[in-house]
Amino acid sequence: MAQKSTIYKVELSVSDMDRHYYETHKLTVAKHPSETDERLMVRLIAFALNANEQLELTKGLSTDDEPDIWQKSLSDELELWIALGLPSEKIIRQSCSKAHKVIIYCYGGRTAEVWWDKIKNSTTRFDNLSVVNLSEQDTDALAKLANRSMKIQVNIQDGEVMVSLDESMIYITPVTLKEAGS
Repeated sequence: MAQKSTIYKVELSVSDMDRHYYETHKLTVAKHPSETDERLMVRLIAFALNANEQLELTKGLSTDDEPDIWQKSLSDELELWIALGLPSEKIIRQSCSKAHKVIIYCYGGRTAEVWWDKIKNSTTRFDNLSVVNLSEQDTDALAKLANRSMKIQVNIQDGEVMVSLDESMIYITPVTLKEAGS
């Protein structure tokens, strides 16, 4: 018998001084049975870093042809495709052909570094692709905060991210490996 997703209720308050975006999002997040707490929290941080009224969490792991997060225009065009982890070159190519902008949030420490070294040369042709690495130390700390009902405050300033949940506070420094347009 297949396991069911676990539902998380998240109130995500984003104060992004870099983009002048200040909003609270009430999210219902389905955590796939094979998804780790680390990946769930990376998904929420990726959402916060790109927060927008049209940004949506998708079915994620349970669907191969959808990203983890996307933003569609009012005419249903894919404006932003956000993927997590270490996608293959084929997936990156397909994503870049479907959306105006693609962002990959990779994580996993040494594994992510090896992945990037292997594929970075083949990504130079994609002007609409950005790749951002989250350190293993940061994502491990985030994973420890995961619970089924969360009120998360995310403050973003000068590229630095402060995440606070209950009495815990974590500072994250996303590292851009590839910027769209370069």
